[in-house]
Amino acid sequence: MKTIAAFASNRKGVWIILLAWFIIAGALGMAPSANDYTVNTGENDLPKEAQSVIAKEKINHYFPEDTGMLGLLVFQNGAGWDESTLTEVDQVSEWIGEEIPEERLESLIPFHQFPSHAKEMFLSEDGTTLVLPLMLADQLAMDEISETVIAIEKYSSKVLENGTLMITGPAGIASDTIAIFSNADLVLLFSTIALVLVLLIVIYRSPLLAVIPLVAVAFVYQVVDRVLGILAASGALTIESQSLSIVMILLFGATTDYSLFVFSRFREELRKRENKHEAMDAAVREVAEPIFFSGGTVFAAMLVLLLAQYGPYQNFALVFAITIAIVLIAGLTLIPALFTIVGRRSFWPFIPKVGEETLEKNRFWSAIGSFVTKKPVIAGGLVLIFLLINASNVFNTQYSFNIIQSFPEDMKSRLGFEQLEESFPPGELAPVSILIEAEDGFTLTDSELDSIEILNEQLLSLDGIDSTSLPDREQIREGSEHGGNVLNETGEALKFDVILSMNPYDQASLDIADELVDRKEELLADSGLGSEYELYIGGETAKSADIRALSNWDTFVIVVTVTLVIFVMLIFHTRSLVAPIYMMATILLSYASALGLSWFFFENVFGFEGMSYRIPLYAFVFLVALGVDYNIMLISRIREENRSFGIREATKRGVALTGGVISSAGLILAATFGVLMTQPILELFMFGFIVSIGILLDAFLVRGMLVPSTVTLLKQWNWWPAEAKKEQTKEVSK
Repeated sequence: MKTIAAFASNRKGVWIILLAWFIIAGALGMAPSANDYTVNTGENDLPKEAQSVIAKEKINHYFPEDTGMLGLLVFQNGAGWDESTLTEVDQVSEWIGEEIPEERLESLIPFHQFPSHAKEMFLSEDGTTLVLPLMLADQLAMDEISETVIAIEKYSSKVLENGTLMITGPAGIASDTIAIFSNADLVLLFSTIALVLVLLIVIYRSPLLAVIPLVAVAFVYQVVDRVLGILAASGALTIESQSLSIVMILLFGATTDYSLFVFSRFREELRKRENKHEAMDAAVREVAEPIFFSGGTVFAAMLVLLLAQYGPYQNFALVFAITIAIVLIAGLTLIPALFTIVGRRSFWPFIPKVGEETLEKNRFWSAIGSFVTKKPVIAGGLVLIFLLINASNVFNTQYSFNIIQSFPEDMKSRLGFEQLEESFPPGELAPVSILIEAEDGFTLTDSELDSIEILNEQLLSLDGIDSTSLPDREQIREGSEHGGNVLNETGEALKFDVILSMNPYDQASLDIADELVDRKEELLADSGLGSEYELYIGGETAKSADIRALSNWDTFVIVVTVTLVIFVMLIFHTRSLVAPIYMMATILLSYASALGLSWFFFENVFGFEGMSYRIPLYAFVFLVALGVDYNIMLISRIREENRSFGIREATKRGVALTGGVISSAGLILAATFGVLMTQPILELFMFGFIVSIGILLDAFLVRGMLVPSTVTLLKQWNWWPAEAKKEQTKEVSK
């Protein structure tokens, strides 16, 4: 740290650092941007051994015509579709078959060639909604999917005079997602820049203090964006659109935080010495270690996500670990160099002068420090009760596995999906696929068909299952039903659908899928199908059930591991076994409180029915990792002051000297994450809300009152075993 401090503050070092960042950022300008390689859906989110993945592979193997990306064309006519108006749908169907390139279109039901009685099969009971499925080619690029969907919508708008078309299903959702994020990233970028600039000027009333961190952000953003772009282009990592939005916020927030930590201490040292290089050298010597450990804990927490089995969590890990690593390097090199170059003028018009007393400049936090150290039980107790009340609401949280609910209410794919929910039985939106595999092929004898019918009856007897698409034995023998094959060409597999009586993404539906998987051996045995048969459960509901189970397990593993990793790092940093315990405990309590308080607002103020299953884990990693930043800054300063003062006075001074920078950093970081609430995706809104609330609780209540109260009450035991005796002697002598 002494070497870093010396190099990041001396006359030559600051210019070398600035030149190095300039050259690196400029050279990377020729590399691809991360935004060019973002994806919206993951094909390999689940591990290969997941039941739904195995079932999907079997279905694709035996029924290759079912592969590809499904698009559901939802035609809606409030007056009802009849023979005359259905000619408009015929035109759309015919145009798709003729105009969409063969390499993009896997299959399409030739609706325009069907007789009138057959067309009625695609209509809802009230006749107002017609659904026409199509299958786009497998592994089609996202831009090609979007172009195809837009082309269909554009043509339909010309010929549909009596109704409207909404394209939903995976293809429609993918297309709409691309459209949503096409401008959202720019809005997010400029909104964040404007917000950080305004907050810094308002808080510190110095234009250069607002500009310098943004200059650092510009360098870091360029490097992060291009490094991620290079790795994504090479296939080394996958970047989700939502992850990139959060990366931008993390980059702005963390870089600004480290800027605040550096220039706050720099200003303090400028009040002690005239030379700006000596002042920065002294400042970096004190803040480099806290910055290194705080950034290191965030980096380690992100890497822990690699232990997850669920694909998005793993992708999340590398993207954010790389980002925070680059931000950390900037915090130790670029930021000190920039402030050293500008010197005292950074703080204009409130230029610090040698001899000024820093504590007199922090009256509010001096008062808080005095109150907390004089009445630690009251101060800490009130905060503790408040946090515990909020945390208790976590148990009431409801979670959602329906991705469509995260999109804007006016998005066409969501409107189409909701129209299907309204007009058709909910289970038909995403049937559960049942595949029976016969080792030696199906013989279709009466005995075998009896067993298949018994299995079908067993399925229908289960709560939550409305119907199945299994045809009668004669149709099975013929191998088709309404043009769709029940048996595959070789006769080795039989496939039919199970229609649930509820929304296929409800928790109860996921429970049914789990039950089918758990009981498949029993179902085969009870139906008379022996060991030479295998039963596979597939479809979106089965996939969501696997995601739920995997996510729950990953959350448990990651929460425990992140807690242990950060706890061990805190032991190394504080050289104590006691301080890390309450530091980690307050961080976890702050997270639980933020989650519980946020759900109270989501449920009672915003009227949300559930939050995405991914949000608690993402919020945990961010709030715990970022919460450590403020913990480390506070405890490091208290420990530093403890070299010259008793623990009570050291705590009072520590709160006074760090309260301003921690509260400012917390306010700016919370505001930057709050910008995510402007995004059109509900998942980002909820994530931004939770993290913003958590950071504010952490910066003002936990770090401002609860932790200092604990430090005051523990006295010499804070630094046990390393310096407990020394501190005890100091307290006695005082």
